[in-house]
Amino acid sequence: RSNSGETMAWSESVDTVLSNKEGLAAFRTFLKSEFSEENVEFWLACEDFKKTKSSTKIALKAQKIYSNFIQADAPKEINIDFHTKNDISQNISEPTLSCFDAAQSSIYCLMAKDSFPRFLRSEVYKELVKKHQDRNQKRWLPFL
Repeated sequence: RSNSGETMAWSESVDTVLSNKEGLAAFRTFLKSEFSEENVEFWLACEDFKKTKSSTKIALKAQKIYSNFIQADAPKEINIDFHTKNDISQNISEPTLSCFDAAQSSIYCLMAKDSFPRFLRSEVYKELVKKHQDRNQKRWLPFL
């Protein structure tokens, strides 16, 4: 369970939010409201992909990420430059654990520079901070 100090720490970096279950859920809710949740979904899929051990699973997961996020008209197509997309398309038949690194890095930067500052100004974030502050006050002021 996170506390208000942790909630406030989320404002320091997008990493803090992405690595916290409640922060991630709030960030996803915010991105959904902006119609850009595919970015965080892609980032999470890449994080999961990089932990894959079996070569058959690497191929399957890579294909799934490719068809969901990269290929033209993918259901959750992410916004990456032509060269990155082209490199992935050429190498997808023999994927490596690093085949999505450039795209993931690009999406991470987009979230950090673009979506994250807006998230910190959003009602979703303000509500979360308030909820944690209220919870902490109740914890420290049981006689109220």
